[in-house]
Amino acid sequence: MTDPHRDLATDLGLLALTVIWGVNFSVVKVILETVDPLALNALRFPLAAGVLAVLLRRSPGLRLARADLPRLVALGMLGNVAYQLCFVIGLDRTLAGNASLLLASSPVWTVLFSAMVGHERPTLLVAGGSGLTLAGMVLVVLGSGDGLSLGAETLEGDLLMVGAAVLWAIYTVGSAGLVRRYGSLRATAWTLWSGTPVLVVVGTPSLLHTRWESMSAWIWAGVAYAGVFSVGVAYLLWYRGVSRLGTSRTAVYSNLVPVTALLTAWAWLGEVPTTWQVTGAAIILLGIYLARRGGQAPGPSSFRWSTSGNS
Repeated sequence: MTDPHRDLATDLGLLALTVIWGVNFSVVKVILETVDPLALNALRFPLAAGVLAVLLRRSPGLRLARADLPRLVALGMLGNVAYQLCFVIGLDRTLAGNASLLLASSPVWTVLFSAMVGHERPTLLVAGGSGLTLAGMVLVVLGSGDGLSLGAETLEGDLLMVGAAVLWAIYTVGSAGLVRRYGSLRATAWTLWSGTPVLVVVGTPSLLHTRWESMSAWIWAGVAYAGVFSVGVAYLLWYRGVSRLGTSRTAVYSNLVPVTALLTAWAWLGEVPTTWQVTGAAIILLGIYLARRGGQAPGPSSFRWSTSGNS
């Protein structure tokens, strides 16, 4: 029999997770006013890697088959290095609200790629939801001005965020074998550990040119938040939810992340969305809801419905 108190604690943890991920978009946006995007990744990912190491230090079965090492490294480059470069540079060049909405489309891309490789056979509801999500993304990307225009100043960042969502979906589908053999948390940790040294090397030139005296205690706190909480603690809450509530119930919570992100960016950063963007946001959320109802796709949690990426 399910313990209702245990369920309540898990649900509250997942609500906290949506706040952590939603607020993180604005936190990173503020940090990027002082710190170069590549330098930020070089600072926050060793923190995240350390948190996952602590979480898994007593976990049995951490040994990795040598034959899986090349695939793990390749996934680490794709799902952490390439994805994180698109994420942080894209966020630097667009609005936090835009970024959260566009990144939330990754489950839909996962459905499409999963169908391409034969893992899933999408229903009409999934196809319709996917189409709505993509239409909503177009409105968000083009609707930052008074009308619909490709000349929007956030266009480059928006396209990078779309690229990040696509990369995360490819990573999700590609990690299926590792997830089945080793479990989602271990597979995620290994790919993050393989990608972190590259992010540090890529970010080292920017670190050398960083004006450390300009970094206030609040900026350092933001760096810690973006590494420890948005990756390490968030992963713990997510996978605890999957283990106790199941994938489907847990995945529903990720729909709240862009809502939290939009409200936070509005209140903190003064990002007031246009009518076109509000319309696009509603269409995206409706499309994701329909796609989830119409079928499930593999994700990094248990190779079913991925999160919107490790922001």
